[in-house]
Amino acid sequence: MVEPTIVLSLGTAALMGACATIAGAAEDLESDFGSQSNANSQVQLAPQVGYLHRYYNKAVSGEPVAYGFLCCTGAAIALALMMAFKVNPVIALAFGALAASLMYGVYATTAYMGRLTGQKRFGQPIYLDILLTTTPAIIAHAFIAAMAIGTFSYLMNWILGQPFPFPILAMLWGVIVGGMGSAVGDVHYGAEREYQNKPFGMGLPAAQSGKIVQKGEAGLRNSIDVAGYCVKHGGPLTGFGLGITVFSDAWREILFTQYWNGWGAMVAGLLLVLIWVIFNRILEMWTRKNYPAYKAAEE
Repeated sequence: MVEPTIVLSLGTAALMGACATIAGAAEDLESDFGSQSNANSQVQLAPQVGYLHRYYNKAVSGEPVAYGFLCCTGAAIALALMMAFKVNPVIALAFGALAASLMYGVYATTAYMGRLTGQKRFGQPIYLDILLTTTPAIIAHAFIAAMAIGTFSYLMNWILGQPFPFPILAMLWGVIVGGMGSAVGDVHYGAEREYQNKPFGMGLPAAQSGKIVQKGEAGLRNSIDVAGYCVKHGGPLTGFGLGITVFSDAWREILFTQYWNGWGAMVAGLLLVLIWVIFNRILEMWTRKNYPAYKAAEE
């Protein structure tokens, strides 16, 4: 660990926020590629109600758990390389993220093949072109997310003096980014556009479960179309959400831990949460007033 100063610590917090922004955007788009998002159950159910599709449907173990293990694996390999072979931290973090993302790609492939094999009785085919074009995109985005989270976890331990080993920090932040991708980035799947003609807040009627959208603007819709749509809003917003979370948390700890025997950081954190709750409530009221139920179906 280096000797921290206020300027060095705040600069590190800004760099961590930038890494977190990249990680959040990559996680959300990887989730969209892999159909790991919250309509994953609808995609899985679709062949059983007569809707054959070309979506990549892996859902290895749910985003938070999957990303916790992905990021922890990459960071643990990096730590082993640094401790055992004195490898440069940047190279070690990159190699660790690469190994973890390749392992993630193996799980994604077997999950995709296994799930569709189980749907054979309903006539659902396995599209090899979907497997060959989508899996590399999943691995690439998983690498970016694992590398970015491993990097800011390492900075958190090395410069800010967090007592936990950075693989543990990477696992915790991986779980957080997985949950945040579902909460913030589901601009497409969370309200599958087939259901957007329903009243605001109605949710998904059970009678329409599995009736997913199959046709896109240019032929049959697939997971790459979904990621192409979500990259405009869902990915950047997820990245912004994680980035501001990491920066705000580091910022309050750096500036306020010295007050009231450490309780100053706790008080600052509570005030930040209170401000966000009030802001979100105002935003929700404004949205309900200006964007009521859709007047007509889009399709």
